[in-house]
Amino acid sequence: MKIKTMEDLLVHDLQDLLSAENQLVEALPKMAAAANSAALKKAFNDHLKQTKTHVTRLDSALKQMGKGPGREKCKGMAGLIEEGESAMEDVTDPETLDAALIGAAQRVEHYEIAGYGTARAHAETLGMKDMADLLQTTLDEEGEANKLLTQLAEGRMTAGVNERATTTAQR
Repeated sequence: MKIKTMEDLLVHDLQDLLSAENQLVEALPKMAAAANSAALKKAFNDHLKQTKTHVTRLDSALKQMGKGPGREKCKGMAGLIEEGESAMEDVTDPETLDAALIGAAQRVEHYEIAGYGTARAHAETLGMKDMADLLQTTLDEEGEANKLLTQLAEGRMTAGVNERATTTAQR
């Protein structure tokens, strides 16, 4: 798709976000299965439900603009998911794996936050207040998911990893 106007750019952004969210719908169950912490498993499963809602919202937004999902795969999300899959294959210590999964998930959240923030700004520029509000709702949810991941990373779940690292460093 050639991008000639701001509306074209918004459509491109929405299609890219839809591809990203659809990829995440496939990846989150694998991440939940690989997680060792019950709290992390729950966070991934809860976010899967929310991600499915994001897909529905994006479909609706594109339909409002008379557009479909597009054909291009979001390469950014594909790369982030590939990094998470590598962690699942390479990290053998359960607590370290959970820490790696949190890091991978936070990179995904930051990518989504950037994408939704940009799309919302384009919608505002185009005077599409309802679209901007819809995108802001999802942006807020992505921000909350990121905060939860930070809490998990800073919480007790990683305490064992930190204790082992300190003990190893003291040797």
